[in-house]
Amino acid sequence: MSIKHRLDTDMKQSMKDREQRTVTCIRMLKSKLLEREVAMRADKGADYRIEDDEAQAAISAYAKQRRDSIESFRQAGRDDLAEAEQAELEVVGGYLPEQLTPEQLEALIRQAIEESGATSVKDLGAVMKLVMPKTKGLADGKAVNQLVRHLLSP
Repeated sequence: MSIKHRLDTDMKQSMKDREQRTVTCIRMLKSKLLEREVAMRADKGADYRIEDDEAQAAISAYAKQRRDSIESFRQAGRDDLAEAEQAELEVVGGYLPEQLTPEQLEALIRQAIEESGATSVKDLGAVMKLVMPKTKGLADGKAVNQLVRHLLSP
């Protein structure tokens, strides 16, 4: 089942169950996918329909926005808004692939460090170049960067 079809099905069920927050979040996700689809029509033709991998990228970007908002709200002492964003992030997370565990992520990074021959933080770019394609959609880029820096630090 495609992501768009799953969103439609889940939205109908959420409407029946009167889960307003979920309905609102799914509508936003559908809007983001439509924006991406319309933007890609310029390159791929007027009848282009978004593919699942592109939909995953759009949903991942939206999830990142939610995580950034949560962090900002917590720093500003607005826990009420952070909790609302967290609830939305949980809904969005249901449409993302399962994220890598910290142990899996560390193993991937250590492997990339060995492959690149990195020895210090100066080699961060080489390691990130190897790690990011493997973690796309499976881990937050900011978390990956922080862990790479930590593992390359003396």
